[in-house]
Amino acid sequence: MSETPTPELDFDSLVDALHLAIERADVLSALSALKEADDDTARLIDRLTAEDRQALFGLLTPAQGAELLEQVYYFQGADIIEELPANVAAPFVAEMDSDDRADLMNELKERDSKAILEELDDDIAHETRRFMAYPEGTAGALMYSEYVSFRADMTVEDILNDIQSKREKYIEYGVQYAYVLSADKELLGVLPVRNLLFAHREQKATEIMIPDPMKVRPYDTVADLEHIFEENNYLGLPVVNKDGQLIGIIDRESTTEALQEAATEDLLKFQGLMGKEELRSMPLKVRSRRRLSWLSINIVLNLISASIIAMHQDTLQAVIALAVFLPIISDMSGCSGNQAVAVSMRELSLDLVSPKEFARVFIKESSVGLINGACLGLLVGSLAWLWQSNLVLGLVVGFALALNTVIAVCVGGLVPLLLKACRQDPALASGPILTTVTDMCGFMLILGLASLCLPLLV
Repeated sequence: MSETPTPELDFDSLVDALHLAIERADVLSALSALKEADDDTARLIDRLTAEDRQALFGLLTPAQGAELLEQVYYFQGADIIEELPANVAAPFVAEMDSDDRADLMNELKERDSKAILEELDDDIAHETRRFMAYPEGTAGALMYSEYVSFRADMTVEDILNDIQSKREKYIEYGVQYAYVLSADKELLGVLPVRNLLFAHREQKATEIMIPDPMKVRPYDTVADLEHIFEENNYLGLPVVNKDGQLIGIIDRESTTEALQEAATEDLLKFQGLMGKEELRSMPLKVRSRRRLSWLSINIVLNLISASIIAMHQDTLQAVIALAVFLPIISDMSGCSGNQAVAVSMRELSLDLVSPKEFARVFIKESSVGLINGACLGLLVGSLAWLWQSNLVLGLVVGFALALNTVIAVCVGGLVPLLLKACRQDPALASGPILTTVTDMCGFMLILGLASLCLPLLV
């Protein structure tokens, strides 16, 4: 007898259900919606407004809120925490795992992180500051302090009794290894669970441990850690200070995620997206400002390149002045489109957007395109007008750039979704498709408009 297939999750209905639960202050329904979202939790939170997120955390206990913060991406969690007063946010932060807490705090603005640290328990605040002090991309920045350790003089019976008495605490740690320490916390060995299960109860920890284990230092780089994990079948590595004392644990998964995050940040920087992360749930003004910050610089570089052509303007007919702005319009529109490509690629990789959400992406991108296109078009159009003392030339150049920017960001945002829906790799084809479309549209717009206004340009 065949099993009844599980119905596909209706994500839009889930968003509506969570919004309704928040509106009604129904914490049980809200928790039910979050539980049903499962792997889509980050995407679900991404669909909430800032007001809904604040209201949701007003319903949750510190433990529930901390669990939710650990299920979303750290930059999403930072946005949520920054929306809350420090005294309200602190209990949620205190309940988080040490590594997640440090990542979150490093993502906050300095004034917000300081305010929250002042609200935390002294021991938690001290540990968090210590973890935050390690440079990004090192073992110290990725390690966590939730590990199981035993003194070297403890017997197997002592260890088993300790495990039983702290069962609930250790279960949360997801223990794979235990560590044997000296009286001054120097790492002596690793105690696999299997060795513990089959040992005699009167044996000492030092008799059944693996002595002198592989260990790393807090300033070892992620690349060094990845090399060790590739060469050895380890699930985790102990991190020790200069005195050999155990200060934390780093696992394979965290190392891999850190490498992927570094690669993503390099991509976003290459595409001109400032502030590391951008999601379309962010306020429109913030997203526009982040993109414009790079585009404004890039337009200056393009004007410098175009000045080489402008040096020969005396030998050109008046209308040929348009040729100076052809590479500017093409390149600037391409840059705008590449930013949209980068955001779509990022959201697809994080499962924050579905390949079917064309309408949502179109609306979000066209909004940014209209603002950025108007700003860039006004800037370049004004320069064209001042340069040639011809208002019509400025209008032609400015309107062409503005409209081509809107086209570029819409195409850049939608092409990765279309390729993903067709089961193609968006990373391989999005760039060439975008370049072709923006070049073609840019040239057609400026030359077509110039043809219509030709009597006014000569």
